[in-house]
Amino acid sequence: MAAKNPRRLTRRSTSRHAAPAGVDALVSGRVEGHPDGHGFLQPDGGGAGVYLPAAEMRQLLPGDRAKVRVTGSDQRGRPRGAIVEVLERTRQRIVGQLHAQHGVMFLAPSDIRIVQEVLVPPGEAGKARPGQIVTLELIAQPSRHAQPVGRVIEVLGESDDAGIEVEIALRKFDLPHAFSRGATELAAKMPDKVRSQEAAGRRDLRSMPFVTIDGETAKDFDDAVCAAGEGKGYRLWVAIADVGHYVRHGDALDVAARERGTSVYFPRRVIPMLPEKLSNGLCSLNPEVDRLAMVCEMTLTHHGAIARYEFFPAVIRSQARLTYDAVWRDLQKGRAREPLALLYEIFQKLAEQRGARGAIDFETVATRMEFDARGRVQRIRPEVRNDAHRLIEECMLAANVCAGAFLAGREHPTLYRVHDEPAEDRVHALREFLAELGLQLSGGDRPRPMDYAQLLERIRSRPDFALLQTILLRSLKQAVYSPRNLGHFGLAFEAYVHFTSPIRRYPDLVVHRAIRACLEGRRYEGVDWDALGRHCSETERRADEASRDVENWLKCQYMEEHVGGVFAGRITGVTAFGVFVTLDDYFVDGLVHISELGRERFRFEPVHHRLLGERTGTRFRLADRIRVKLVRVDLESRKMDFVPA
Repeated sequence: MAAKNPRRLTRRSTSRHAAPAGVDALVSGRVEGHPDGHGFLQPDGGGAGVYLPAAEMRQLLPGDRAKVRVTGSDQRGRPRGAIVEVLERTRQRIVGQLHAQHGVMFLAPSDIRIVQEVLVPPGEAGKARPGQIVTLELIAQPSRHAQPVGRVIEVLGESDDAGIEVEIALRKFDLPHAFSRGATELAAKMPDKVRSQEAAGRRDLRSMPFVTIDGETAKDFDDAVCAAGEGKGYRLWVAIADVGHYVRHGDALDVAARERGTSVYFPRRVIPMLPEKLSNGLCSLNPEVDRLAMVCEMTLTHHGAIARYEFFPAVIRSQARLTYDAVWRDLQKGRAREPLALLYEIFQKLAEQRGARGAIDFETVATRMEFDARGRVQRIRPEVRNDAHRLIEECMLAANVCAGAFLAGREHPTLYRVHDEPAEDRVHALREFLAELGLQLSGGDRPRPMDYAQLLERIRSRPDFALLQTILLRSLKQAVYSPRNLGHFGLAFEAYVHFTSPIRRYPDLVVHRAIRACLEGRRYEGVDWDALGRHCSETERRADEASRDVENWLKCQYMEEHVGGVFAGRITGVTAFGVFVTLDDYFVDGLVHISELGRERFRFEPVHHRLLGERTGTRFRLADRIRVKLVRVDLESRKMDFVPA
């Protein structure tokens, strides 16, 4: 089937926010907490959040649903509310550290958005001791005049136990981490290998030289690639684990996978979306074993444009499990054999196509933690991204965009990976900032991806490139899953889905099911696509927040031994209350509070991403270099405090 040329969608998002509620209006919604004690009610119908002072938040926990009356405005002009009624209590369990003071036991929650301490009455602590990390079940919710009350139902361990940070995060973010009995039993019934009857009716590609290329520690292999010459062009095969063959809509494994939404990756531990028998075994494209796959076969022109594509179920046999670093070493030394050399040639052509369509390519630095025998962080080092990573990335992008075009062309509902156009107010603020530096983002009120890409190319050699790239990135929206195809702005694709990781992402699994339904001349029914899109977006954010929480805990534990040290760093965040600094050699960040910046009044200028001293003109701006001294580490709040050195 011929592929459509990717082009930028011209329609504008039709979403509208409700107007802010007036005084005395009643508003219902979900409550979000802030570590400083106040909170916000996010209205069910959208619109401006209603500010809730700390006194109102005493009777609530983050996640509760409530009805509030708008009583006026706060100092920033935001609607201010008072609680009329608590509609729903969503939090029944809280994890944290147990304390005792003057004969009274209480829990300090690990979630710093919960500002109330939870009382533990005599006899409700069981065998738990002060100082231990425990899970409480609430037996009384907070009220205006009383703290929440709970009983210990689980002792997780001591605060310095190896791995305790993951146990805390699993409960703090309500991450499902134990499979149901039904899912476990269904997985146990699965065969250990592909049976001959399962391969029947599929294309047999077992003789083709497919390989997997992944990181050193990877155990679940979603994708394998293979390439061949095709006249003056190329043929590229991307084989993806056929998880849908084993995990059927509505069965116990599907229910468990949908609830999780995604695998969660922590340093040293993974919470998989599917039981290990499938994720690391039967579905994983391990070397030298038969595996079922859904294949995207693409014909590429000499310039790397996708001329035709086809999807079909197949059986494959990966010839080798390769790693990014090993592949890159071979490519650099010119000793890569086929199909690697050809795959690298295809990658270079695909990369040229990426540039031609104007996809935005930000430079980011990933890090890896290394641990000692006790399970403590020994060092944090940057993860170098090489062309072997990019090779696989471009092959996966090609398969994903073909899958999006395939389903869009058949008008079959699915979950698109949507990255909408940047909001006009953010574009306006970005232009103001760039204008001060003599720079311009072309494209008028609605810049295209190409406009961003061209600006990035123009500024790449500037000494303030890190600052400018950060500002550009922050002007963009967050990608989400949605049944409405608004295109992918950053990648400059008209229709884009996630097809290539069904072992670890639920949206990929439903995309596979939709493709299979189309191939079989039917529809994939029984899905509330709007609700599923919201759920998958939420579980993705939940997994990201949990991973970030664990990493921050480990970084704080690591830096406890460095309190008093002086370090070089860069300002990576500017707020009204201070600047955040990331240390060069340690890849950790902390806060320099505004009170530590000097004996004068500083004005926060958000458009310019800086704090400006009103008396001396001293400036602290995003991406500025700075030397700081580490003065405090708070493990419970995952925070570090610096002062200028």
